[in-house]
Amino acid sequence: MEKTTEGTVLSVKKQWWLKVNTKAVRMHALDGATFPHIVKVRFIVDDKEYIKRVWFGAGLPVPAEGAQVRVAYEENKPSKCRLL
Repeated sequence: MEKTTEGTVLSVKKQWWLKVNTKAVRMHALDGATFPHIVKVRFIVDDKEYIKRVWFGAGLPVPAEGAQVRVAYEENKPSKCRLL
């Protein structure tokens, strides 16, 4: 069963080594390129702090550093989580 809690975004890093082209024809190397992100989030469940990294695909909206986000986690294993 999933439960939710509030978490804080600690860092947002762009994966520069994994480029996704969005244009069929490009004029230069980064023309139309988007990159996926790794978001590090901190949340607390039953007085225990968890810090997890969540992967965001290219083109998806990424939360800002320091923002409050909703975290869904499994009740019996809180280390398995996803952002809402």
